Amino acid sequence: MNVLFTDDNFALFRDGFLRTVELTALSGLLALVLGVLLAAFRVSPVPPLRIFGTVWVNVLRNTPLVLLFFAVVFGLPKIGVDLGYFTFAVLALGCYTASFVCETVRSGINTVPIGQAEAARSLGMTFGQTLRLVVLPQATRTVVAPTGSILIALTKNSAIAGAFNIADLYSVMKTWNELGYKIFAVFFWIALGYLVITFAISALFRFLENRLAVAR
Repeated sequence: MNVLFTDDNFALFRDGFLRTVELTALSGLLALVLGVLLAAFRVSPVPPLRIFGTVWVNVLRNTPLVLLFFAVVFGLPKIGVDLGYFTFAVLALGCYTASFVCETVRSGINTVPIGQAEAARSLGMTFGQTLRLVVLPQATRTVVAPTGSILIALTKNSAIAGAFNIADLYSVMKTWNELGYKIFAVFFWIALGYLVITFAISALFRFLENRLAVAR
């Protein structure tokens, strides 16, 4: 259990933990923004947008994340796009998770009575205004909890990035294993690092859920 209590190991763990937090935060932000946009596409009256959203969701949700990492990390440089391993990891995680956020937001949109959208349109609002000012604010209350679960899953999925030259918590585990530390001690500290992040996300979304419930 004393694996962490050396200067080199503690610095390695600290850097890996912060890298995992950074990766989770950036890819989570990308997933939320892109997921809401895709949800808007899927309920859009414009057929090409609906088709684009549907194809995105169906393809990415049914593609193994590891395969998507390979496609982004090794495929994009082949066509002249070289953004660095970390940026590639953010793109892969964010785009993959956005498909799940999209379906969650779309299910929330479907809980809003259709009469409210029709009333908004009768007042002269465009589709975008209706979605932004009427539908999404109500749908948000129903999607907070499942969105939090999706971001917790994203945190755990981020461990895949450690296999692609990202110095995150998973890469710390690989390094400690190679140095011959006991597997239980290594597992304990790495699991604790992920638990801290997931508990923080859970607490944040529980706060948001309660806040929105009071506002309602």
